[in-house]
This record gives sequence, C-alpha cells and structure tokens, in this order.
Amino acid sequence: MQPSQQRSQIKSGMRVKIVLKQHQRSGILTEGVVKDILTSSPVHPHGIKVRLTDGKVGRVQLIM
Repeated sequence: MQPSQQRSQIKSGMRVKIVLKQHQRSGILTEGVVKDILTSSPVHPHGIKVRLTDGKVGRVQLIM
C-alpha cells in the first residue's frame, strides 16, 4: 500500500501532488500544500482526498 493511500501519512502543511477530478483520465498532477484532509477513512485505494491552500481539491498521488 502506498503512503498516498494512508490517511496517517498525510499531514496539514505537507507538499504533495494531487490529481484533480477533471484530470483523473489524463493523470495531470497539480502540486501544492495540504490545508485540509477530506477523506475520513484511514485508507482509500484511489488516494486520500485533500484541499490545498489554494482551494483546489483532489486525491494525493505523491508526497514530496
């Protein structure tokens, strides 16, 4: 299991790359800093959903 799928590995203030909903098919990643963790379950197979400091919402694909 990858760290991006585990809620315990993601903290507010971390730099991450996420995939936005509209980019899920293309896989384009957006880089930013985590503001809020939106997924409540401890594990998610598609990545933990977060809100970045700039307001964008997506699933974590990479922890920087």
